[in-house]
Amino acid sequence: MSAGEAARQAELIKAWQQRLGAAAGTVRRIETHASVLLIAGGMAYKLKKALDLGFLDFRTLERRRRFCEEELRLNRRSAPELYLDVQPLTGDPAAPDLGGSGPVLEWVLRMRAFDNDGLWDRLAARGALRPEMVDALAGELVALHRGAAVAAADDPAGQPAAIRALLLDSLELLDRLCSGAAQRRRLQVLRAWEAGAFAALEPVFAERLRGGHVRECHGDLHLGNVTEVEGRTRLFDALEFDRALRFTDVMSDVAFLAMDLRAQALPRLAHRFVDACLAGSGDVDGLRVLRWYAVHRALVRAKVAALRADQLAGTDAAAAAAAAELADRYLDAALAESRPGPKLLLLTHGLPGSGKTLLTQSLLELLGAVRLRADVERKRLFGLAPLDRADPGLRDRLYGDAANAATLDRLCDGAALALRAGWPVILDATFIRRAVRERVLALAGSLGARPLILDFRAPDALLRERVLARAARADDASDAGAAELALLQAAAEPLTAAELAVCEPVDAALPYDEAAMPARWAPLLRRLGLGAG
Repeated sequence: MSAGEAARQAELIKAWQQRLGAAAGTVRRIETHASVLLIAGGMAYKLKKALDLGFLDFRTLERRRRFCEEELRLNRRSAPELYLDVQPLTGDPAAPDLGGSGPVLEWVLRMRAFDNDGLWDRLAARGALRPEMVDALAGELVALHRGAAVAAADDPAGQPAAIRALLLDSLELLDRLCSGAAQRRRLQVLRAWEAGAFAALEPVFAERLRGGHVRECHGDLHLGNVTEVEGRTRLFDALEFDRALRFTDVMSDVAFLAMDLRAQALPRLAHRFVDACLAGSGDVDGLRVLRWYAVHRALVRAKVAALRADQLAGTDAAAAAAAAELADRYLDAALAESRPGPKLLLLTHGLPGSGKTLLTQSLLELLGAVRLRADVERKRLFGLAPLDRADPGLRDRLYGDAANAATLDRLCDGAALALRAGWPVILDATFIRRAVRERVLALAGSLGARPLILDFRAPDALLRERVLARAARADDASDAGAAELALLQAAAEPLTAAELAVCEPVDAALPYDEAAMPARWAPLLRRLGLGAG
């Protein structure tokens, strides 16, 4: 972009800012490397700078129009009430108008303004992010991915070599920018990890592309691009300027947000988010690539921070130091993300109403485990959502012998895949039959995983009370009522002596207290030689 064009655009924006101020009073201006945002009268007006940064090119008016419209299209998928339309600036350059007729001076993305206090990075800093927000985001993201355009099997963006090139680009740039001995040692470790990981994952990346898992994703899903608006969780600022960065494996979006939560010292929320995404999508296969994308996204954040530190080094020492510290934190995050979890296979044992799902929620968050629920996976086999209730004709099939066998196969296959990919696993089912437990314990042995049976115990009267209350609420995937509870009580086969040797009793009669859960699970974590988080 010429100096004259830069000056022309700057004068135009200044003139329009004055016009907005005259009409609305106060105008707040936010400037990034690629855009200018003017906020006034409850509205936000975004203009793209007429520049070429290499990775984005907004030099011409036509390109700025196209990318404004692309940004509108992409973000209306997840935040239609925030992204309104694209309008031209027209009229006198010294006193431009929004809309109207005549030659177009500039293009503007018109948005509804929102309170920055609802941004997730700010909520995280204040300790105000809540589990229900994480669950809501997972639901929004799964829906976005489900409706997103699917990359063709020959799409360049999803090819293994292209996926690797993105990660290597970050490593190479960090090599140039990071001169400290500790940083260089971490980069050497990450390079060695990358070489081994890519060799194993190259065919998996190709398989994921063929399977339709490379889609038009958000592309930039860190905490600063999620917000709470009037009690609803919204994703915004999807990546519009580079199709190759936006068309990626759906697990890349999941990994980015989970990594960022862990980097902000919120591991429990990160693990809850991954669990909710897997429960919603059923994409257990994605666990094979989740770690790769978490490392990749941490390196991207480290790269961006390191670039900013380099740019500010001569002009703002304090800001440069803060950016360098952030780069260090994300480099540490990349190392942490590259490490596999403990090789554990935990299975629940307990009747309906014993609190298996409720109590293992906190355990999976503390362990960083993958949880597979029989109630959810059974319904998925029949195309049902977790809260769907089968009609009487389908119900017999849903809980027949064939469905029982298929559900067990799905749990075991998912557990094997997750364990091989380096994730500890919790299988959530009644596991009242000895033969079924033996199959899971044998699976653990074949994969070199440590098995543990979580034995949930509660009085019969309390179990009945709970299943009746749950059925009345209709807020859980389980269909078990009092009749089903009685049948399962009669069919239950007690744990053997060998099973009791790998059993952890769980007092499921205690009143539930979320704040007390880390302390309740602490003895188990000590038994496993693990910390709580």
